[in-house]
Amino acid sequence: MTLDDAALVRREYETEERQEQRSLYGWAVYEGPDPREHALLALAAGRPRRLLDAGCGTGAFAARAAGVLGVEVVGVDQSERMVELTRERGVEALVADVRRLPFPDGLFDAVSALWLLYHVDELDRALAEIARVLAPGGRFVSVHNSERHLAELWGRDTASTFTAENGADALRRHFWRVEAHEVRGAATFVTRDNLLGYLRAFEILHGRDETGRAEAVRLPLRVTCQNVVFVASGGRG
Repeated sequence: MTLDDAALVRREYETEERQEQRSLYGWAVYEGPDPREHALLALAAGRPRRLLDAGCGTGAFAARAAGVLGVEVVGVDQSERMVELTRERGVEALVADVRRLPFPDGLFDAVSALWLLYHVDELDRALAEIARVLAPGGRFVSVHNSERHLAELWGRDTASTFTAENGADALRRHFWRVEAHEVRGAATFVTRDNLLGYLRAFEILHGRDETGRAEAVRLPLRVTCQNVVFVASGGRG
């Protein structure tokens, strides 16, 4: 089972509970810059008027972008529940597949996608669609984990189809210009209950019981958070 398995992704994001359980911020004390804020800064630099947030989830980032940037935001997600939650935040949203976006060419000045692309099983098709709906001069801003993200807990991740290390190559197939901005922080698991809660949240996603990892570490456990913010522009058509 892989992270881009379509049935798995639908099941894991059918409701907000599973997504919230996998959030590191809910289980550990985080220190350092927030990659989501770096994504906002990258979007702001392009001065967009209309933003598409692909894989909008609960709509938290879409709503923040609308408020901070003062732009019109549309969210899309394959989960009806996620679309409902996004609308409850006052953001326009619809059920849609990033591989088949229901928008005309060049409709958006910017597209954002936070921790989405490693869940897409037809990556080039999705990137082509994102490039298609971007207006000339628009930018695509995405956030991804490094293969070394939380290495003290997981080891090196080589299973994801899209990471900080290999993502630029995929983006360059569809965009002329690709920039990568590394964002590093740290998180500390203070109690074993919190560490076990975080590990249990990945049982279905990884297809195995991960709680045994808690027995091999000493607390408090400090882990390194490594993310990258990609900024891509100039669609290749």
